[in-house]
Amino acid sequence: MTGNPDRIRLGDGLEISRILTGLWQVADIEKEGRTIDPEVGAGWLSAYVEAGFDTFDMADHYGSAEVIAGRLLARGGTPRPRILTKWCPPPGPMTAEVVRAGVEERLTRLGVDRIDLLQFHWWTFEHPAWLDALHELARLREKGLIGELGVTNFDAAHFNLALSDGVPLRTNQVSFSLMDRRAAGELSEVCERHGAWLLAYGTLNGGFLSERWLGKPEPGDITDWSKMKYHRFIRAAGGWEAFQTVLKAATEIARKHGVSVSNVATRWVLQQRRVAGIIVGARLGEAMHAEDNRRLVSFTLDEADCALLDRAFAATTPIPGDCGDEYRRPPFLTASGDLSHHLDQIEKPFRRHPAMSGAERVLTGSSWEDIAGYCRAQRIGDRILVSGTTAVAGLSRAVAPADAGAQTTYILDRIIASVTSLGGRVEDIARTRIYITDEADVLAISRAHGRVLGAIKPANTLVRVAGLIGDHRVEIEAEAIVRPA
Repeated sequence: MTGNPDRIRLGDGLEISRILTGLWQVADIEKEGRTIDPEVGAGWLSAYVEAGFDTFDMADHYGSAEVIAGRLLARGGTPRPRILTKWCPPPGPMTAEVVRAGVEERLTRLGVDRIDLLQFHWWTFEHPAWLDALHELARLREKGLIGELGVTNFDAAHFNLALSDGVPLRTNQVSFSLMDRRAAGELSEVCERHGAWLLAYGTLNGGFLSERWLGKPEPGDITDWSKMKYHRFIRAAGGWEAFQTVLKAATEIARKHGVSVSNVATRWVLQQRRVAGIIVGARLGEAMHAEDNRRLVSFTLDEADCALLDRAFAATTPIPGDCGDEYRRPPFLTASGDLSHHLDQIEKPFRRHPAMSGAERVLTGSSWEDIAGYCRAQRIGDRILVSGTTAVAGLSRAVAPADAGAQTTYILDRIIASVTSLGGRVEDIARTRIYITDEADVLAISRAHGRVLGAIKPANTLVRVAGLIGDHRVEIEAEAIVRPA
C-alpha cells in the first residue's frame, strides 16, 4: 500500500482509489433504448474525479460506460482517471486473434493505447479455453496494450490455478459483504500466497444494508435488478430475520462512530485481508453521496465492533459454494434467477464423434491422442469411460507444474467436460481413479477432488506410482453412468 489510506498500488504501474465508482447502472439506465450523451456522462464522471474518486470500474456490457469513460479521458487533466474494465466473451475458441479483437474493442471504445486494468470473466470452467485466453492477455500485457491484468468472479481454485500457471493476475473482483462472506475464506488465502488482491462489489447488498431497511418487513414484488439479485443473497444467507440481526448490529456500530450503516458495511469489507478496494455503484446524474463515502476512511472498526458483527453472523447461513458460483451452479443468485438455460446454450467443449458399434467418443486435441491412438472419453450405451487425464494445455504443455492441487482442478474440469460433451452430467460420475507421484501431494489433490465431487462421492481409488511423464504430478481416470435427470 501507499502511505495514503485512500489509495493503494496494484503492481508497479497502477495506483487506484480504494473507493471505486462502479458504472454497472449505466446499462440499467439505458435498458429501455435510451443512450446517455457521452459528453454529458463524462461531465458527471468529472464531478466524481473532482470529489476525489478518480477510479472507475466498468465492463464491455455496461451499456455505453466505456464510451463515456473515453470522453472523460479525452478531456485530460490531473489526476488522470483510472479506468478498470472487463472483457466477458462467450466460451469458445480463444485464438490470439479472438483475444486481441476483444482487447482492441476495449481500447477503441475507451480511446486509449493501454487499458489500466483489464478484468476477464468466463462463464464455465469446463470449457478449457479460459486459460488460453488469460495467457494470450498476458502476452498483450507484455506488448503494452494492458497495464495490469485481473479476473472477475473466479473461485479460489481457478484463481489459484491461473496464478500457479504463471498468469500475472493482480486482482479478482468478487461479491463481498456482511451477508456474503465467501471471499474471506480460501480466496483470501490464495491472494496472500500469490500477492494478489480482491476488488469487492455488492458491499451494500444491493442497498439493503442501510438504515431504511431496519425493522422493515421483507419486500414482496421487487423490480429493481440489483435488489432482485441481493434479495436472493439474503434468502440464501438465512432469510430476512437473519438479515435483520446483522443490520441491527451494524446500526449499533454506526451510532457508536457517528456514521451510516452503509459506512459500517463497506468499512468492514475494506478491513478484510487482501481487499484493495470496494466498488460503489453510481447512478449517473443523480446524488453522488461523496461526503458519506469519504467517511469510509475516517474511522476504523475496533475489536468490539468486529466481535459484535461476528455474533450477528452466527444467526446467518453461509452463502453456498465459492465466489462466482452464483453464475455457474444452483442456487443461481442473480437478478434473473436460474441461469441453467443460458449455460445449456453454451456450446459443449468437445465434439462428439461416432465410434464402433454405435458408440461415441470425444477428442481434446492432445498430441498424444493421435500418437497413442486413444480418445479422451467414449460412451457405450449409458456408460462413459474417461481415459487417464493429466493437466495438459494446448498440445502438450503441463499446467501449473509445481501445484498438484491446481493440476487436479484442471483435470477434473476436463473430465467433467468430456462427460457433459457425451450427454452426461457431473452427477453421473460413479468412479474415479487417481495416480500420484508424491505422497506429500495427497491432501492438496484430495481437497481439490472433494471440492468438485464431494457432494456426489463416487467410488475412488488413489495410488502412488513411481512416476508420470514430464511435469505431471497427478493423473485421473473416471467412469460415469448416465441416468435420467
